Amino acid sequence: MTAQPLRAPIGEQSLIQFIQARQKRALFRSARETGITHPPFPARPPKPPNGRQRRTTSTQHRCSPPRPRREAAGAEPPLPSPWREIRAEGLRCEYGLLFGAAEADALLRELERDVQYDQGSLRLHVFGKWHRIPRQQATYGDAELTYTYSGVTFSPRPWIPVLDRIRDRVALHTGHTFNFVLINRYKDGCDHIGEHRDDERELVPRSPIASVSFGACRDFVFRHGESRGRKATRRIEPIKLQLAHGSLLMMKYPTNVYWYHSVPVRRKVLAPRINLTFRKVMALTSK
Repeated sequence: MTAQPLRAPIGEQSLIQFIQARQKRALFRSARETGITHPPFPARPPKPPNGRQRRTTSTQHRCSPPRPRREAAGAEPPLPSPWREIRAEGLRCEYGLLFGAAEADALLRELERDVQYDQGSLRLHVFGKWHRIPRQQATYGDAELTYTYSGVTFSPRPWIPVLDRIRDRVALHTGHTFNFVLINRYKDGCDHIGEHRDDERELVPRSPIASVSFGACRDFVFRHGESRGRKATRRIEPIKLQLAHGSLLMMKYPTNVYWYHSVPVRRKVLAPRINLTFRKVMALTSK
């Protein structure tokens, strides 16, 4: 009896290919016998003998939307994926990540360095009383525009490069152009903004508002106008979001007709957050 020559050990990948080839041959034999000309193939390769299977990132579940992939220099910036639609009675919004982590970090540093905030103690007129706002604020926009809310009229500063870049990315993704931006800086979780609607008369009718966030992730709460306070006429659950670093929330008509929104106090948040709300503003003529 002659000894059989020793075979080289089969690697894990080679074994998988060998098993797949045998399965395909068996399927073709079955096809010839049954008359099926295109036999089905297995949707997934069999697991390796040791039971381990190669991980893929395409099916991993994440708490927040995945960051856009980095593209080669000069390529068009990727769109946020997945892009989440938020719908309720009278509410139409879209939300996603507009900037990758590294780019968002760089933009935050530029915003912290270049944005000039209004000096002094800014006060707004709310419900018949003047209140000091618990955050820093700045406005930038096209020349000769003004914007009035809560009894205060703002004349925006000229656009600066970092705001131009963010505005261009928003326009590229949404297809909307904007000529004004209101910037709110929250130094930590104690800074906040109360329930309000963006419905000032200078806004172009039915125009969307693009809200871009950098820095600490903060809660953002929508509350329907008919379900606010002790005199609420309906019971409608509020909608709560968490606006992540580098994200874009697009508030479309008629959201600001029916829903109020706020950034409530969150004392455990220690890092700053900068929010930019891009708007379409009309140049009103004084009579």
